[in-house]
Amino acid sequence: MNSLLKRQIRKYLPKELQSNTDLEKFLDAIDRSYNTSEEQFGMLQRATTISSEELFGANKQLRDETISQKRIIKKLESVIDKLQFYDLENVRPDESSDSLKLVDFIDNQTKEIIKINQQKDKLVQSLERQNQELNDYAHMVSHDLKSPLQSIEALTAWVLEDYSGVLDVSGKETLQLIRENVEKMDTLVKGILQYSTIGKIEKELYNISLDSLVNDIIKTFSKQENITFIIPKKLPVIKGDTYRLEQLFQHLISNAINFNNKKEVSIEIGFKEDSDYWNFYIKDNGVGIEKKYFDKIFVAFQKLEDNYKSSGIGLSIVKKIIEVYKGEIYLESEPNVGSTFYFSIKK
Repeated sequence: MNSLLKRQIRKYLPKELQSNTDLEKFLDAIDRSYNTSEEQFGMLQRATTISSEELFGANKQLRDETISQKRIIKKLESVIDKLQFYDLENVRPDESSDSLKLVDFIDNQTKEIIKINQQKDKLVQSLERQNQELNDYAHMVSHDLKSPLQSIEALTAWVLEDYSGVLDVSGKETLQLIRENVEKMDTLVKGILQYSTIGKIEKELYNISLDSLVNDIIKTFSKQENITFIIPKKLPVIKGDTYRLEQLFQHLISNAINFNNKKEVSIEIGFKEDSDYWNFYIKDNGVGIEKKYFDKIFVAFQKLEDNYKSSGIGLSIVKKIIEVYKGEIYLESEPNVGSTFYFSIKK
């Protein structure tokens, strides 16, 4: 059995329980669940790292190809300008070497553009395939991790209940620490599942009342008396799907509450409309974020604070949802003053 876990559990149990056969079964179940979850989570982290590196390299190649294509387009624009000085319809090719050079140049550049586009198509297909494989793998491993985590949670709950009379304070604290770490793993697994499925479900869009949707989310925080929600005007009805939009507003509102050090928490939600987009904002008076971390917070598994209840995936899910809706997200923030997240959703 994992030496640290075994030592901590046995350390606080009475001697008569250490030889109990039922307890041995319990320790063996924890051992198998612990080792299985640790191994699978390690596999998931390695797969995520490798795939991220491949995607980063592919994206860099795409950027290089785009830059190259822009150079070619500029050359073609220059050629078009030069063609204005020639009447190619009235000039035979063998009578104008300049015309022939221009035609050859255009032909060569066209072939180069076609070649670049073919390479880009292959690269995009490879990216799509790798992304699908990564999502499928994350989904599979996350499901496999749920069972041992549930077993550990249940077993530690039984020990606390059945042996509460013989466990001392330190023993109970140790078992509670195990339960907190299981909760941390469970939060992370749920986040990975959400992230891996967010681009697959409910492709069809339909009318959704954001006013009703956001108010339902707000009700879940109604027991906390120190939270004030400000919505200057009624939120609109937009085209979307319920699951993604719930995730979007849920994560942003939860962040505004969880990362807030004020006695009175204030959250403002509003929007503006233009011809092509719905433009929203969620403003809080929380801890704020330093500018150097603005990009980092949207990267999966990146956390600015060591909070075991946070998966480090919430804002990356938000960004992915907004990309599905062909919008953008950015923020303005000042440490100890608050943050405002601005995001758009295409009509």
